[in-house]
Amino acid sequence: MLSTGERPQLPMIPSVVDSTILSREQAHIKSNLQSNATFTTTTQNPVVATQHIWVVTGPAGCGKSTVGQALHQKLGVPFLEGDDFHPISNKEKMSNGNPLTDEDRWDWLISLRNAAIEALSPSESNNFHPPAGVVVSCSALKRKYRDVIRVAAYGSPSVQIHFIYLKLTEAELLRRVSQRQSHYMKSDMVRSQITALEEPQSEWDAITINVENSQEHVKQQVFDAVAAKIAEASYKA
Repeated sequence: MLSTGERPQLPMIPSVVDSTILSREQAHIKSNLQSNATFTTTTQNPVVATQHIWVVTGPAGCGKSTVGQALHQKLGVPFLEGDDFHPISNKEKMSNGNPLTDEDRWDWLISLRNAAIEALSPSESNNFHPPAGVVVSCSALKRKYRDVIRVAAYGSPSVQIHFIYLKLTEAELLRRVSQRQSHYMKSDMVRSQITALEEPQSEWDAITINVENSQEHVKQQVFDAVAAKIAEASYKA
């Protein structure tokens, strides 16, 4: 099941991000704008191809990594595993059954966002031919977390962000996580994530995929939704 909404005008800074981090976010926004400007101003072609950031979201156990890897292979673009960007302190905290606070997540979200921007920027690693997109796995449980990621598109009209929310029942999430042998995320943590979850039901850049079905069926649903978004961007261009 897919759900989309009308695209609003983006604010200059995320309106729902806590005021305690606004000054820090402004500094990062300025840095990101300068980074994106390199691509938009040095190209000889006045028409810049659209680049997509596909953020696969949802609580632990919903299949973010599986879907992210499938998209990575299907699209031939880089994949960033969100768990890899957590500092050790966050992983230790979660391993001990302690939910992360907003303060624990800000630097993680910013690091992941900046890595996505870097992946889309021309560099020696991509022979100065940046990819058409990047896939990111990130729980992004709350709207204000998603707003932090959305900053990646500020000042760069060629970049579009899409959140692919994988929707699953609490019972199935708990069942899946309980089968994990060596992951730091435990069943009790899933309950805390579900409590914190704010589903992106009315957010224009979010796609909801029900993942109760088989992996192959879910992957095909995601592929179809992504193909539709790419076609829509090409048509508008």
